[in-house]
Amino acid sequence: MISASSSRAELVRVFRTRLLSVMSRSGGGQSDFARAIGIDRSTLSQILSPTNDRLPRIESVAAIARIGQVSVDWLLGLREIEDREAGVLSDDRPRIEANALSPVDERLIEWHEEATGYKVRHIPSNFPDVLKTEEVIAFEYEHFIALSPQRRIEITRSRLDYLRRPETDMEVCASIQVIESFARGTGIWEDLPLATRRAQLEHLIALCDELYPRYRWYLYDGRRLYSAPITIFGPIRATIYVGQMYLVFQSREHVRALVQHFDQTVRAAVIQPNDLPRYFRDLLKTLG
Repeated sequence: MISASSSRAELVRVFRTRLLSVMSRSGGGQSDFARAIGIDRSTLSQILSPTNDRLPRIESVAAIARIGQVSVDWLLGLREIEDREAGVLSDDRPRIEANALSPVDERLIEWHEEATGYKVRHIPSNFPDVLKTEEVIAFEYEHFIALSPQRRIEITRSRLDYLRRPETDMEVCASIQVIESFARGTGIWEDLPLATRRAQLEHLIALCDELYPRYRWYLYDGRRLYSAPITIFGPIRATIYVGQMYLVFQSREHVRALVQHFDQTVRAAVIQPNDLPRYFRDLLKTLG
């Protein structure tokens, strides 16, 4: 007869083996994985220790399953097939996050924090809001009902602090035509004064120099490729902003498909991150 203590030891052993498998596929280090599931590194080290004879809290088990895109039952050795059919996880269907009247909603701050340690990929609606000056933000958000320019400026400052962390790893793609339209003051920027546009380009030069290589911004030819605004938070989730709402994807297949789309925009880039300061300086010269 198998004792209760032997059964528990085997359960913990199987869980530890499958946890290591999930971690190896995540692509990050032990500290990154601990942050992603909401525990500290020392706690994760205790869970992984061969002398440990206890399972973590169910909240941690569920977080591991969500990150690994596996079922809780599989993690606990109750199923041999690695799937998500059982357990306490949500299904793989995209969900809608409504009441997002801005493409830079405050939920993005939380999602960025959850993805700390992973590469974040982003295609903005025009060019990155986090790099905009306060004057440009005030102009763009002057008529927004749900998000005041001042609140948007506060969010930008917070996200800029995030970009300045040493562990930041972020790639951004934007259309070169959008940047040229801004510099000329056409489209949505038609009434934006020349002095404000010049100051913005100078601000971009400074930030691109400061943040590279943790923050890498590519410009692609919008006549060859189109993209909706998307953000991919490592392997955790991906979002598409469709106007007043996000489509949120958390299945492995959906996230991978959007990563492939993002990589396609990178391959189509006509301006590389290390060439951006020179490109912006040349744009400034055309403004007189």
